[in-house]
Amino acid sequence: MKLLDSKGRLFGKINILDLGALLVMLLVVVGIFFFPGTSGSLAQVKNTKPIEVDVLVRGLSVRSPEVIFNELKSGKKLNVIIRNQPYGEVEVKSVKQLPRTIVVPQPNGSAKEVADPRINTFSIDMLLTLIGKAQITANGAVLGNNKVKIGTPLELEGFNYDFNATIIDVRIPQS
Repeated sequence: MKLLDSKGRLFGKINILDLGALLVMLLVVVGIFFFPGTSGSLAQVKNTKPIEVDVLVRGLSVRSPEVIFNELKSGKKLNVIIRNQPYGEVEVKSVKQLPRTIVVPQPNGSAKEVADPRINTFSIDMLLTLIGKAQITANGAVLGNNKVKIGTPLELEGFNYDFNATIIDVRIPQS
C-alpha cells in the first residue's frame, strides 16, 4: 500500500489538508487550556491600602459655590475617572476653597501676591482631599488599573457636576 495516493490521502483514507486543519485546532485548544497566560481579574489584586490624594481644581465655573461645597462636604462619595478609565467611588475627606490671588510687580523689581480685586463670583479654586483604596506597587499607588502620581488628571463626577482636577499630592497613611 502506498503512503500517499493520487488524491493526496494518507494510506488512501485521510486527506492531508484535513489532517493539518485538525492538528492546528488541537494545538489551539491545548494552548488555550494549558497555557492561559498571566492575565487575571482585578478580584485577585492584593496588598490594597488606603491612600489620600490631594487634587487641585482651578477656575471651576459655577453659579453658586456654596452648592458645590455642600455637594462635596466631608464624608460624601464621588465618582472618579482616571485617564478616561472609570475607577469607582472615593470618599471626600476635606474640601477647602482657595483664595483668588494675582501677582503684582513692585517698584523695586520684586513681585507680591495680593487678593484678586476683580469681581468674579462665578469662578472658584478648590483643594480636595480624597480617600480611596489602592494597590501599592514598586512604581507607586495604583487605583483600578491606573497609576496615580502628582500631575495625573482626574475627572470628578457627581449628581449635578462633572469637572477636571489635577493630583498635587499622594500620601499612604501609616497604620
